[in-house]
Amino acid sequence: MRQLTTEDLKTLEVDLKNYFPQSLQVYGCIVQLNRNGQRADPVCVLADQWPEFRVLLIKPEFREKGDLFKDMTVFSKNDIYLRDLLAHSDVIDWKMFICLAAELHHEKMLEFVAINRGVPMKKESVCYMLVLRDPSKLSHLSSLSESHLALVNRSWKFGCEDSKLMIKNMILNFPSCCVLDSDDQPVAWILNDASSALGMLYTLPEHRGKGYAKALVAVMSKTLHSQDYPVYCFIEEENHLSYSLFTSLGFTEEPDYRAAWFVFNDL
Repeated sequence: MRQLTTEDLKTLEVDLKNYFPQSLQVYGCIVQLNRNGQRADPVCVLADQWPEFRVLLIKPEFREKGDLFKDMTVFSKNDIYLRDLLAHSDVIDWKMFICLAAELHHEKMLEFVAINRGVPMKKESVCYMLVLRDPSKLSHLSSLSESHLALVNRSWKFGCEDSKLMIKNMILNFPSCCVLDSDDQPVAWILNDASSALGMLYTLPEHRGKGYAKALVAVMSKTLHSQDYPVYCFIEEENHLSYSLFTSLGFTEEPDYRAAWFVFNDL
């Protein structure tokens, strides 16, 4: 596969808009790279061919243990192209822990690849993808700092020792927003991840019911939209409360797309 250059990424950002919603997650990654460079989450952006690509793979650089927690993200114009790439090339080290963010309809194909590669696979999470197209109807606060890392990591469903590096990079390099109490401590927050998606929205239990989550989503959405980021999020299928919150603010589900994260091997 070919590693894309900085100039290639600028071209790719424009081209990927032609394949929404399937390409949105990879598009979000490219937007982050074009705005923030490699200082936050060093990755390789690989294409099976260029410029008429068929498969794109965003592959984190593994420099330290915490890097293993970062997602590998893929977009393919055709399931067959992706299957052939994963089955017959060495672009992925199948001995490592892998968390692959992909469209849910790739599941059967990924099971086939995993069996042929002799590695275990499980479906870690399945999410709706909700997109905000018109932020004009949304209703200032502070940003998170590195001192809030432990709190955010502890409160996140998937938080663990290995997720700290990823969250630290998000806090230091990507937009975030939080509500502070009288002691300047966060009581609610939202982050922006390496694919530009809104995520990790959380309110401490004793501060719920005050509209903080709604305010945070509104402020972050306006901020991202003003900076030409895609404004979207992933909501797990069973998270009805968050689904209702985001749709009440104008986010709409992409009915033809379901995002999933597939885990290969143990972390």
